[in-house]
Amino acid sequence: MFVLTAENVLTRSQCNASDVVLVTGASGGVGLAAVQLATKCRGVQKVIAVCSISKADQVKEMGADIVLDRNDNLLEKLGADSVTLVVDLVGGKSWPTLLDMLKRKGRYATTGAIGGPLVELDLRTLYLKDLTLMGCTALDEGVFSRLVALINTGKVKPVVAETYPLEQIGRALEDFMKKKHVGKLVMVPPEVVSAKQLVDGTLTDNC
Repeated sequence: MFVLTAENVLTRSQCNASDVVLVTGASGGVGLAAVQLATKCRGVQKVIAVCSISKADQVKEMGADIVLDRNDNLLEKLGADSVTLVVDLVGGKSWPTLLDMLKRKGRYATTGAIGGPLVELDLRTLYLKDLTLMGCTALDEGVFSRLVALINTGKVKPVVAETYPLEQIGRALEDFMKKKHVGKLVMVPPEVVSAKQLVDGTLTDNC
């Protein structure tokens, strides 16, 4: 589902080869998938990932050109008008900076707010820069079938950090709160196909 969400965000925002893309929350499941899909399937000019710097190497392996620490002053690091598309999964108090970094006629797309759902918008930034802001939840037509084709050809691979049987949900929540993982933590109900099979594509007709 997290890869599907990422593909839908990039589709809705019309991500293309001319874009310089900034992805916040880039070490999570959706963010990491967005990095992969932007670089490997759309051939964008550059992907700038924002996450905990301790996870930088793993995020770069997925295709990020630049990884910045989530506590960095992004405007100082990148400068104003430096990106064409922001894929934001964080929100929070630093949100206005993301619009400052967008070039004129840039696009901002969100499908998460783990840093806080309430943000402050200066409408002058929105209209003077001719920006497009979009929320991405409902799937656009063709997104699911396109993603299945990409996974089947090996162009993108969902990143699963760890799987847990359902009875270990407590341990899974503890690990989630530590925020040390890269990718998704997956709960596997009893007698259901494993997450590893889903990722590796080793399903059988009996599953």
